[in-house]
Amino acid sequence: MDRTETLQLLREHLPSLSSEYGATSLALLGSMSRDEARYDSDIDILVGFDGPATSARYFGVQFYLEDLLGHPMGLVTDKALRPS
Repeated sequence: MDRTETLQLLREHLPSLSSEYGATSLALLGSMSRDEARYDSDIDILVGFDGPATSARYFGVQFYLEDLLGHPMGLVTDKALRPS
């Protein structure tokens, strides 16, 4: 799976993730965002939520995306990013 295919799947599934877990945005990070991922690479994704990132929401999104994309997931919330 390449960057373009991954982004398309994220766009297609954001409405489901939004209604089920309150996800408001998804963005690729790391090697997949640079289209340098190998077949055994994990996929790093930045997620935004419409409220608190509870464990149920966070892990719900993570497991959903791992099943969808067939790769281990590195999930980071937008609140965890530093301004710098």
